[in-house]
Amino acid sequence: MLKLPQSSTDRKHFVIVGALVLITTIVLGFFLLAILPVKAQHSVQAEPIRWLFQLHIWLIAFLFSLVSVFMLYSLFVFRKRKGDESEGEHFEGNTALEIAWTVVPLVLVVIFAFIGIQTLRDATAGGDDVRVEAVGFQWSWTFNYPNGVTAAEMVLPVNKPAEISLRATDVIHSFWVAEWGPKQDLVPGMTTRMKITPTKEGEFKIVCAELCGLSHWSMLATVRVVSEDEYIAWMDQKIAEQNLQTASR
Repeated sequence: MLKLPQSSTDRKHFVIVGALVLITTIVLGFFLLAILPVKAQHSVQAEPIRWLFQLHIWLIAFLFSLVSVFMLYSLFVFRKRKGDESEGEHFEGNTALEIAWTVVPLVLVVIFAFIGIQTLRDATAGGDDVRVEAVGFQWSWTFNYPNGVTAAEMVLPVNKPAEISLRATDVIHSFWVAEWGPKQDLVPGMTTRMKITPTKEGEFKIVCAELCGLSHWSMLATVRVVSEDEYIAWMDQKIAEQNLQTASR
């Protein structure tokens, strides 16, 4: 049991431990953020996810420090000295403290659940100015647009809300562009959806984030985020190519 400070000596120990917990939390928090960097975020939906991820990192750093510092401080400061054969001081448990360390974690869980719900809502917000279907199969991707265009790469206009319909033809896959933040599973027999608003032009990799078989590692595709004019030109070119193929059959 942990007793509350009763004397100036006890209070001194708690002050020292409190300071060590604070210092350890700060050092560990920045260390974890340094070794677990979040990729550059290039979508509207990525920001709330990044913020929640960092919030979890700081909570982990604090809880680890709280347990470890109290344990190590107790082992070092209150260890049995050589030649000391006296009995340890007897004390009773503290009811208020036991209630606190039961209620506080419960409150934290509720708070983080609420934050998680808000983050999920923000991450799934957005319109559907552009629609595209991503089909995953062992071990590749194909992308279908409402006007009949089919391509091996996904092309989206920058700063335009897009709705990506996701469908698997065999096993469970998972659609993820790390720079966009959210990921979404593809489940055989049903269609799932992801809302995304890309904010930076460039070429990014789509990966499958769900172990899906022998060549899971190679299930990659390219997504290009381009200007609206370039998107329209690409779409016109694809339509012309497909019309030409149809006419030549």
